Amino acid sequence: MTGVPPLPAVPPTRRGFLERPGARIWYEATGEGPAVIFAHGLGGNHLSWWQQVPHFSARYTCIVFAHRGFPPSDPVPGGADPADFAGDLAALVDHLDLDEVRLVAQSMGGWTCLEYALAHPGRVRALVLASTSGTIARGPELFPDDPGRLERWTQEAEKAAAALERRGIAVAAGARMAEEQPALHFLYREIQALFPASDRAALRRRLWESFTRPAACLGELPVPTLFITGAEDLVFPPFLADALAPLMPKARVARIENAGHSVYFERASAFNRLVDEFLSATS
Repeated sequence: MTGVPPLPAVPPTRRGFLERPGARIWYEATGEGPAVIFAHGLGGNHLSWWQQVPHFSARYTCIVFAHRGFPPSDPVPGGADPADFAGDLAALVDHLDLDEVRLVAQSMGGWTCLEYALAHPGRVRALVLASTSGTIARGPELFPDDPGRLERWTQEAEKAAAALERRGIAVAAGARMAEEQPALHFLYREIQALFPASDRAALRRRLWESFTRPAACLGELPVPTLFITGAEDLVFPPFLADALAPLMPKARVARIENAGHSVYFERASAFNRLVDEFLSATS
């Protein structure tokens, strides 16, 4: 069509497996420049970042991977253990010979990236925690003015999530995505289905059991950090980020209205803009 400028070409992608004890980890690297590693959530895999890689790869090396147990990474007998995730990420960083990285973590990816950042703060230039606080313990002490707030939210969210499941709606996608962007919701469910539901339930229990790090440890993390939350999230309490960010030396929160748990998927343009601005400010 005349008068319409062509879309910029997405740079070539380099693909391969990283050999790890007990599993091979699939990864892809697209573009050139400073490295940004994207860590997906429980409902995804490396494909989840299809709206981020084309956006950022003109200026960054975008690295995506599938956590162990998530196709096309190898299945793990007995199921994946989230305690292995940060070690897998550290091995990938070394394998790609990266001096420093910028980490973008969605939900379960927060277990991976926060643990890596705490272990290797000197190698992390910036950290985005999207709908996640990783392994940080959740307790009423985080809300001294309203100790019951977290428990009330959890009970209400569980009821709402059960209602969505009865309607065939992916909880991490949310009702708004299903109703306003049905094709996007379908794609989300298709990616989610690549990891068996029984394995997903078992891994979710292991993730919940690993809420063990005291929130005070965040005060020792010097890495610039951006929490991104969706106001309608039913998986991660968005107000938890508001309580945790002040504990950190260089953290702030950005909340997206009219979005659920998967802001990066549902509101990609807003998510990409926030991450863009954050990475530019920390370069």
